[in-house]
Amino acid sequence: MVSRQYAASRPTYPQALYQWLAAVAPARERAWDCACGSGQATADLAEHFAQVVGTDLSALQLGEAPPHQRIEYHVALAESSGLPAASFDLVTVAQALHWFQHQRFYAEVGRVLRPGGVLAVWCYGKGTVDCAPVNAVFQDFYHKVVGPYWPPERKLVEEGYRSLPFPHPELAVPELTMELDWSLEALIGYARSWSATALYIKALGSDPVPDLSTRLLAAWGDSAVRHRIRWPLGIRAATYGVSQRPETAER
Repeated sequence: MVSRQYAASRPTYPQALYQWLAAVAPARERAWDCACGSGQATADLAEHFAQVVGTDLSALQLGEAPPHQRIEYHVALAESSGLPAASFDLVTVAQALHWFQHQRFYAEVGRVLRPGGVLAVWCYGKGTVDCAPVNAVFQDFYHKVVGPYWPPERKLVEEGYRSLPFPHPELAVPELTMELDWSLEALIGYARSWSATALYIKALGSDPVPDLSTRLLAAWGDSAVRHRIRWPLGIRAATYGVSQRPETAER
């Protein structure tokens, strides 16, 4: 199942991100994690907020999300969530803003946020492996093998959402990097979870991952060793309903 593969293979976000979100939100009562998928960020938000609502278009993805006593999951559109007005301190979007109708979504955020509430979005693009031979194979697969099958929106992710329109004066955001020590199997599973890999298989009727596995194994060395993978996080955030705070900066 694709949703299960996605849930098992995606990297996790650094705890410093959630600590920052909790610090900039006007309160820690309610957070809405929009397009939450299988809950990669939702569960961590629940460690900092009294209640978190996770929404996604895919019931299958939500079915893979971890249960939590402070989380409610609902199938809903980003642009028309059905959530109560003026009831959230924070709205988050992880790795999904590029799919939205942006102006409609920003209006929906303005409807559901309390005055002074914060919208925070983030994404991560191409990872880099600290082992040069492994990284060479990984980058070749990303760019050349499945590269032609990435959807056009992938460019927005790779640039950290910098060219997307964004509402209101923006908050200064921390510079954060995702870093994980992954096994060979974890890196292969991650590549299999990509939309470009699925589109390659659909278009050509063959699976490129077994060949990737062979090439990675040859470059890996000791298969018991874990290699560090790094992804820079692109973060953007804004406060709704109040004048610009002293610590914010327009971009």
